[in-house]
Amino acid sequence: MPFALYMLALAVFVMGTSEFMLAGLLPAIATELDVSVGTAGLLTSAFAAGMVIGAPAMAAFARRWPPRLTLIVCLLVFAGTHVIGAMTSVFSLLLVTRVLSALANAGFLAVALSTATTLVPANQKGRALSILLSGTTIATVAGVPAGALLGTALGWRTTFWAIAVLCIPAVLGVVRGITNDAGKVATSASSPRLRAELSQLATPRLILTMALGALINGGTFAAFTFLAPVVTETAGMSEEWVSLALVMFGIGSFLGVTVAGRLSDQRPGAVLAVGGPLLLSGWIVLALTASHPVALIVLVLVQGFLSFCVGSTLITRVLYAASGAPTMGGSYATAALNIGAAAGPVLGGFGLATGLGLLAPVWVAAALTAIALVVMLITGRALMKPAAETAQSPSACAAD
Repeated sequence: MPFALYMLALAVFVMGTSEFMLAGLLPAIATELDVSVGTAGLLTSAFAAGMVIGAPAMAAFARRWPPRLTLIVCLLVFAGTHVIGAMTSVFSLLLVTRVLSALANAGFLAVALSTATTLVPANQKGRALSILLSGTTIATVAGVPAGALLGTALGWRTTFWAIAVLCIPAVLGVVRGITNDAGKVATSASSPRLRAELSQLATPRLILTMALGALINGGTFAAFTFLAPVVTETAGMSEEWVSLALVMFGIGSFLGVTVAGRLSDQRPGAVLAVGGPLLLSGWIVLALTASHPVALIVLVLVQGFLSFCVGSTLITRVLYAASGAPTMGGSYATAALNIGAAAGPVLGGFGLATGLGLLAPVWVAAALTAIALVVMLITGRALMKPAAETAQSPSACAAD
């Protein structure tokens, strides 16, 4: 795999740390800014909503820019919003900074995904995606727990300052790793018109894969966002165990992305047929056994694996389904990821607000996964047959 992919993964690591770190900081933020934990969870939803809006908007706005310039600008804006977030004492302003940082993150990830597909053979999009997403999963293994520990020791604002500082080596990595030639395929004058790329959104296969990706990711974020109170209150463990739970989730997600990267290009149907039911079963078992510390920690690892294995496979199918949109396809994959990431915490927070208990977000995850499985069962043949055809078509397009 090209060295440039790993430089993109470095930047995704920094942004992923910011996106996920709130799972371990929500109680502290809620206490200091005098809001409920459910309200504080809106910070995660606001970030995801900004990603949903920002991905296609930024990709369309900067589709003719050199990819390296777009990536650098997005990183600098991302750093600036974290500086402001670290200094504010107003929850509404912090919410705004999360939206703005999400817009920058969305622009970066959309361009990074589109650029990555030009760096590898047409039938290895899943491998390229797994490398990019490894930045996110490594963030959950190392960056997020470190942020939680840093927040516990020095306050949650320190983690925002740390993210801003980490953007510096990320910028240097992009400058060094991404050349002007890296995005020529995506930004060339021969690429389709914007209207033609947007018309891809009307294709049933693309709509279906985006919807399924959003459902699975929505379940993941519903449970993950409110993991801290489950660890400390339901299981009765100390705050330090939150970091361990996050590490276990991160290890599982890294393994899930790695496995999906090997299988999602050639055998997506097998991954979804086996992983989907196991994912649903895991959420149910977690909800029933969360009061037992050992079971909780083990299941967090398992669910991290299954969530990212199934989820990243579906997002890979989005990239294949959007092969006719070389500059916008990455934004469609990003939007699919973050529609779920925006809806999941809202639904989980609603469950908490209605008095269903701290495990309500886990039951929300189970419900969203069940809906996805029903849709897959109904449309399985339509979902997999076009995917197989698409797996062939990118090579043909490249030959043209």
